[in-house]
Amino acid sequence: MGGLSWFHWMIVLVVVLLLFGGRGKITQIMGDFAKGINAFKKGLKEDDKTKAAEGENAKVIEQDKAPG
Repeated sequence: MGGLSWFHWMIVLVVVLLLFGGRGKITQIMGDFAKGINAFKKGLKEDDKTKAAEGENAKVIEQDKAPG
């Protein structure tokens, strides 16, 4: 239970290679991850704006149909 198997050593090796294998690899990965998060947030904001605009259009249509 206390020793590491060959599979655990392979995982450690992969992590070490990712960290020290090349200049800027981790920063590039994290930059891509941040861009993805920003794009997701932007999409959520645009979706909220679209729903708000649809809600305003529905109110205008209901007001036009109301007997006056």
